[in-house]
Amino acid sequence: MRAPHGSAISWSDVQKLFDEFDYTAYRLETLQHYAAEYESEAFARFAASEREGAPPPLSDTDWGARVRAATAEGRRFDRVHVVAEPLTDYIRFECAWGYRRNSAAGERIRILPVKQGEWPEAIPAFDYWLFDSHKLLLMNYADDGSLVSTEIVDDPAEIVRANVWRDRALHLSIPFTEYAAQFDDYMRPR
Repeated sequence: MRAPHGSAISWSDVQKLFDEFDYTAYRLETLQHYAAEYESEAFARFAASEREGAPPPLSDTDWGARVRAATAEGRRFDRVHVVAEPLTDYIRFECAWGYRRNSAAGERIRILPVKQGEWPEAIPAFDYWLFDSHKLLLMNYADDGSLVSTEIVDDPAEIVRANVWRDRALHLSIPFTEYAAQFDDYMRPR
């Protein structure tokens, strides 16, 4: 399944999409590792605390504050992450220190687990955001998981396809809290 093409937009324009959506913001995540500079220190702390036995921090982040404020206004954040098992260290970190906190802030996170090397039928293997079911934002990543560019897609047919993918991913996935119950505090199988 190929990714649609759109027009490149700046990160400040992306931020406006988060500020201006009226009802829903949906994210499909497909990578097993994201290389975001702002997470590198937290990822290192996660690895160190796992070795030392310290519990994961659940303090709010800028994202958590954004989600909490939006949900208080009646807006909704949904996310589905296609997760290959066994989990990578990054996915364990994202689930233990990110998703638990973001779920508590009000984000509705779901997991679509697959075996390593498999992929769910009719789900694209690229990341996107869909705002209010009619604004499609592609998130383009390099092989190392670093964000390369963001593109807004205006083609109505591609937007309809993104809605179909969203609905299918939501249908096939399970709530994060249900998924996480199978794991310890560090997302290791119980």
